[in-house]
Amino acid sequence: NIAMAAQITDAHRRFLQVLMSHGIMEGSEARKLHRRCCEIHKVYYAHDKLDDFISAINSHLQPLFMQIRKGMSEDDGRAHYALVNLAETEVTKMASDYTENELELFRKTMDLIILSENGFASSTDILNLADQLKTKKMKKKEAEQVLKVFVEDKWLSERNGEYTLHSRCIIEMEQYILSNYQDAARKCNICHSLAIQSQVCESCGIGMHLPCVRKYFRAQIEPRCPQCNDFWSCDIP
Repeated sequence: NIAMAAQITDAHRRFLQVLMSHGIMEGSEARKLHRRCCEIHKVYYAHDKLDDFISAINSHLQPLFMQIRKGMSEDDGRAHYALVNLAETEVTKMASDYTENELELFRKTMDLIILSENGFASSTDILNLADQLKTKKMKKKEAEQVLKVFVEDKWLSERNGEYTLHSRCIIEMEQYILSNYQDAARKCNICHSLAIQSQVCESCGIGMHLPCVRKYFRAQIEPRCPQCNDFWSCDIP
């Protein structure tokens, strides 16, 4: 580890700074950034060594309880990289950015999304919670504004009035979600990371991300569950 720790350069530092300012970065963007940082600081660049480059940064972040983690977008299966605070894995890490009732609205939105069938919650259902908050009730207009901020800050994603957890939120809060929603949260049977938007086998109950479903069944004539081998009754995306 000490040998690893010695290998950090200004290229690594620049990469970390840019990632920190973004919060999360898509894989292709991270690869471009890796190259640019190496070129700017005249450091040897190997196009297939991004994960090693990130490991070197992570060895320095370890004492600070921080880590750059790789995750997957549930929409298209693309890799993403996010900087994660390991010391506070809970929603409390958001406490410095939001008021108590905003945090309560986020928690309740999270409940709706995770306990839903498809990993989405409608804006109507979320806004109906605004005047039921225990901390301090919110007007609907106010709640709409707060939801907008959650989307801008990459905690939620919105599509046609439906909300789901952003990739950043899933990467950062995976442990929190798995331990706080033990009955509802499941890991994808294929990639083994947390699956919010997923299809579930009607026979044995395993879940799979939609991009993983697409990839797994691509080569199969008749889709069968990888766990129990029963016919996969969901529509293949």
